[in-house]
Amino acid sequence: MKQLLTMAYRGLGRNRRRSFLSALALGLGVALLLMMAAFVEGEMRNALALSIRLESGHLQVRARGYDGAATSLAWEDLVDDPMTIAGQIAALEPVRTTTPRLYASGILLSGDESLGVRILGIDPASGASAVYQELLDGAWLDPDDREGVLIGAPLAAKRNLAAGDRVTLLVNTANGDIDEQPFVVRGVYTTHTPTHDQRTVLMPLSKAQAITQVGDRASVVWVELDDMFQAEAVAAALISDRLEVQTWQQMNALYLEVESYANAMMAVFYVIVLAITATVVVNAMVMAVFERTREIGILAAIGMKERRILALFLTEAFLLALGGVGIGLLLGGLGVYYLSAHGVYLGNMVADMGLTGFVMGDRIYGYLTARDAVTLIVAAFVVTLLASLYPAILAARMEPVRALHGGEAG
Repeated sequence: MKQLLTMAYRGLGRNRRRSFLSALALGLGVALLLMMAAFVEGEMRNALALSIRLESGHLQVRARGYDGAATSLAWEDLVDDPMTIAGQIAALEPVRTTTPRLYASGILLSGDESLGVRILGIDPASGASAVYQELLDGAWLDPDDREGVLIGAPLAAKRNLAAGDRVTLLVNTANGDIDEQPFVVRGVYTTHTPTHDQRTVLMPLSKAQAITQVGDRASVVWVELDDMFQAEAVAAALISDRLEVQTWQQMNALYLEVESYANAMMAVFYVIVLAITATVVVNAMVMAVFERTREIGILAAIGMKERRILALFLTEAFLLALGGVGIGLLLGGLGVYYLSAHGVYLGNMVADMGLTGFVMGDRIYGYLTARDAVTLIVAAFVVTLLASLYPAILAARMEPVRALHGGEAG
């Protein structure tokens, strides 16, 4: 084995420039795929984490049959006495915080312009509301505030609103009517999630209950756990006849399906990109075979078996792949570090495109898993070695006499 490695190294050294460029081509392909894998994984992790923080929580306790997408305010679709239920849930050991929330649909009027929004009634004193406490303007809500609201930064920018401005909200009520009331913008918040912030108006839970005429009821009891993977165990402990419990996996099933689909697409993309870069290695190997025809003939004449010659050229391919993967890990590692530390700033681009089905932040950070890195490295070696079989077999099948005279494979 040592002899093969020595001979393969010397063979590559015959044309160092070509060998380096071949390894560099493979390295650039590996680096590109490392950064793409980190970007896709980071995007999916970020979207899921934001959805849990802003939308689903780790658990939601709801009335049976409640449809979150419809934001129903019918009394039979709401949770009765949610503060008592929240207090009982908070006593469970795995629970970090829990709070009632009320969702309603409405229209925000500012001057001559109107915009459809989602009203979110929150408990300003709850730790679960901390995600909204990064204010760019104004002050936080008071639990007893009867005319104040918070609006997201994208909404404020779009409607040229600031703290202290007055707006009017038309809100659907439990009996199917529409209630119209004036409000004062107390502040402008940001969660760095434009798709969420541009359509969500916050108000104290008590005021949201009053304007929607639902009494002491809430849409859900929102639960955050210390360990998200205990969600199913806690959900089992909360089962009752009149309430249902949804886990974060159930509420974010679409995200998990998209992540699985994205991983499958990335696997296909790995093969395509690596196959393209491997052709550079193959071309270099084929040129090396024809340039070293006499050498191959001499090796065969002195007794080197076909499988030994085959192994020699595959070893050269392995060394090229090793160099290419090394270059790829160096360049790709730098790229992944940049993505992880600084991310890619998207701003309001996703929101401006109207993609409201997913919760996406204004910046995507890379995240490279060990599984993705190992899979890519193994794939690079496998694809390169498989592609190098042709020139290796070409060399192994050369007949000694014809090869000594500069002939080609028989």
